[in-house]
Amino acid sequence: MIPLITPDDTARLDAIMSRGGTFSDEVDATVENILGQVRTEGDEALIELTKTYDGVHPDPVKVPASMLDGAVDALDDNLKGALKEAAANIRRFHNKQVDESWFTEDGDGVILGQRVVPMDRAGLYVPGGTAFYPSSLLMNAIPAQVAGVNEIHLVSPPQDNGRPHPLVLATAALLNLEHVYAVGGAQAVGALAYGTDSVPAVDTIVGPGNAYVAAAKKKVFGHVGIDSVAGPSEIGILADATADPEFVAADLLSQAEHDERASAVLITPHRPLAEAVQDHVEEMVPSLPRADVIEQALADYGACVVPDTMDAAVALMNDLAVEHLELHVAAPWDTMTRIRHAGAIFLGEYSSEPVGDYFAGPNHVLPTGGTARHASALGVDDFVRTQSVLSYSKERLDDTGPKIAALAEAEDLQAHAEAVRARLDRNDHDGSGSKKP
Repeated sequence: MIPLITPDDTARLDAIMSRGGTFSDEVDATVENILGQVRTEGDEALIELTKTYDGVHPDPVKVPASMLDGAVDALDDNLKGALKEAAANIRRFHNKQVDESWFTEDGDGVILGQRVVPMDRAGLYVPGGTAFYPSSLLMNAIPAQVAGVNEIHLVSPPQDNGRPHPLVLATAALLNLEHVYAVGGAQAVGALAYGTDSVPAVDTIVGPGNAYVAAAKKKVFGHVGIDSVAGPSEIGILADATADPEFVAADLLSQAEHDERASAVLITPHRPLAEAVQDHVEEMVPSLPRADVIEQALADYGACVVPDTMDAAVALMNDLAVEHLELHVAAPWDTMTRIRHAGAIFLGEYSSEPVGDYFAGPNHVLPTGGTARHASALGVDDFVRTQSVLSYSKERLDDTGPKIAALAEAEDLQAHAEAVRARLDRNDHDGSGSKKP
């Protein structure tokens, strides 16, 4: 079910590494049309598009506060407790990411610094099609709250009753989110980007979604900020002879069940482990509810890769730059120092990927499709801006002004140079307009 290959099977590895956030011409054209409708027609387009794609009429688009409170009241107590504890863990982790503004005196009355300023409005997208992810709401909302974002606006597709899934509503209420809208798909992204009578325009849009949502985020980027253009989920497991094959197999399947395009890859120089993992996968998959999805994902994008050495295994894992990387090795902390590219790293056999997905505290919104080479997990920094601050003095400009003007002239920007010289010339005269002696 999951093929055993060597690093020489470049076709399989290339297929795994080329699953980025690209979209068909049909998706692109459809999204372009939807965004255009929302931009010009506002709420009218939201309602008509929701009827077309979701088969329901959200009325009103904004979810009443009473419905949020009712969803919390109906929530199972055990699940409510788990959500609250997970939220506390996530909040505690992200509190450590907060950067402070700073200022420094540089002599001559010069002050330099940096302000850290939260965004005014953030838009969160929470899926609600084939699956419902209250965990994604926690992961997207809490960093925004920690950052100090003034308004958080949540969109999620409506169910048959015209409202988002009860778990989404209950989780929003637990987080004290007041602005929740029963709209999903590319039209929800358009509403957040351009604004309608019901949904205000935001500064940044974060959160996972299907191909239409991802394509819409890509198209509105620049008009607003976005977290990323996410591709299908993925897991890579680096293992040696000490690994437990049942644990490895279970963790591979934990990601393969997400999506038929999800990737699950084991890399180990120990062939007997790879073969044992294959056997466990064969045994475990038939009993899982999403077996069809898993089988397709493993057939297309799964692999047990057996290089000759652990050095080669580490190098290949760095090439893959996976979203989730588990280290099932004898010395995981030592091995971690050799990892350059990964969205999140899980050390040791008890650090199963779902622990990070739901509960431990680190964010599960991670770079996919090899983008871990240049991108990071969602965090507080995604909801703030830094502003450089400069307060120059007359004394410092008298000293450095000629050098600044020379640099400007070297770039053929004479007006830049004159803006400095105007001040230097003024300083060369006394108050009567005559030159100073």
